[in-house]
Amino acid sequence: MMNRTIDMLPSSCCSPLAGETGSLQTLQPVMKEHGGNIYRASEETGIPVSEIIDFSASINPLGVPDTVTQVIKDTINYLPHYPEPFAEQLSNHLGRHLDIDPHIILCGNGSTELIYLVVRALAPRRVLIPAPTFSEYERACALQRGTTCVRYALSRENNFDLDPDEFIAAMAGCDMAFLCNPNNPTGRLLSRGAVLALAQAAERLSCYLVVDEAFIDFASDHSVVHEAANNSHLIVLRSLTKFYALSGLRVGYGVFPQSLMSLMKNHKEPWTVNTLAQKAGMTAINDKAYQEKTAAAIAEGKEFLEKGLMALGIDYIPSTANYYLIRLDQALQIIVSLRKKGILVRDCSNFAGLDGSSIRIAVRSLRENAVLLKELARSCAP
Repeated sequence: MMNRTIDMLPSSCCSPLAGETGSLQTLQPVMKEHGGNIYRASEETGIPVSEIIDFSASINPLGVPDTVTQVIKDTINYLPHYPEPFAEQLSNHLGRHLDIDPHIILCGNGSTELIYLVVRALAPRRVLIPAPTFSEYERACALQRGTTCVRYALSRENNFDLDPDEFIAAMAGCDMAFLCNPNNPTGRLLSRGAVLALAQAAERLSCYLVVDEAFIDFASDHSVVHEAANNSHLIVLRSLTKFYALSGLRVGYGVFPQSLMSLMKNHKEPWTVNTLAQKAGMTAINDKAYQEKTAAAIAEGKEFLEKGLMALGIDYIPSTANYYLIRLDQALQIIVSLRKKGILVRDCSNFAGLDGSSIRIAVRSLRENAVLLKELARSCAP
C-alpha cells in the first residue's frame, strides 16, 4: 500500500483524516477536550455530582479498593512531610511486583506527565502517531519546539486495527513513535508479539517507540513492560488510575532503557507523586481480591453491554478494554440529551480520524449499563 504525505497543516486543522489506511498527515495539533469532567457537567446541568453517571471516563466501576481507602486514612499523619523526590519507595515496590530492576522505573503524576516528559527530554524532530488515538501525544509534541507530528491513519473498515508492517515502514525517518495498546478510544489490542516486532524495528531504525499501556491491565498477557530493559529504544508507560479507580490521585510510571534514566530525571520535576498517591499505588497493586473482582465485573458488564448494543442495532468496535467506540447517526443530539439527564458519554468527534458519529462509552455497573441502554433505546427510536 502506498503511503502519502500531506503538507503541514495550520494548528486549527485537526479535522478527521481522509484516505486509506496507513496514509500519513503532517500537522501541529491543538488542545482537545477529554471525558470525565463531572464537575463542569454538574455546573452546567444543575445535577449534583453524586447523581451523575459518567460513561465518558473509562474508570473501574468498583471504585477505589477498600484497602486503598484504609491506607490513605493511615497515611494522613505523614502529610506535613515532603514525599520522596522521585517516588523511590513506589519504584522499588513496583520493581518487586513486576520483577524489574527498580532503577529503570520512573513514577509520575499519572502516565500523562510522563508522555510530556519523554517528548521534552528526547526532543524528537519527527513523531509518528496513529489516528485515532489518545490526543495528549500530539499536544505534548506541539509544545516542543521543532517537533513535527505525522499521523498514521487507521481505518474503520478494518476496526481501526494497526498493520505492524505498514507502521514499521512509516517509522522510517521518524525519531519517535507512539503506540497506545489497547488503543484509546477504539479498545483494539495489538498482540504482544506484534508490539515486540515494532520494538525491534524501532531499535533498528533508531526510533524511540513509546508504548502507552494505560489499559493493559485488562489484557496483561500482552504487556511488553519487561522488554524495555533489553531494548535501547523501547519506553513503556503504565497507569494505576484506570484499573484501580485512582484518577483523582494521579499515579503512573514508566519503564525506560537504563541509558535514558539520567536524562529523564534531569528533565523531570521532583515531588510530583504525592505521599497518598504513592501509598495508594503500592497498596492497590497488591490487592489480588480486588483485581479478581474487577476482572469478573468487567467481563459481565461487557457481555451485558454488547448484547444490549446489538439488540438496539448500534454499531460498536469489539474492544479488549473497559470501553467501546460506538457509532450513532444523531450522535451530537444524543450526547446532549443524555447530558441533560446526568449521563455523560465521550464525544469523539475531536479525535483525529473520527467524525461526529463516534461516541465512546465506558463499562460501568450492570445497573448503570442498563440505564444507558434504556436511554439509548429512547434516543434511537424512530
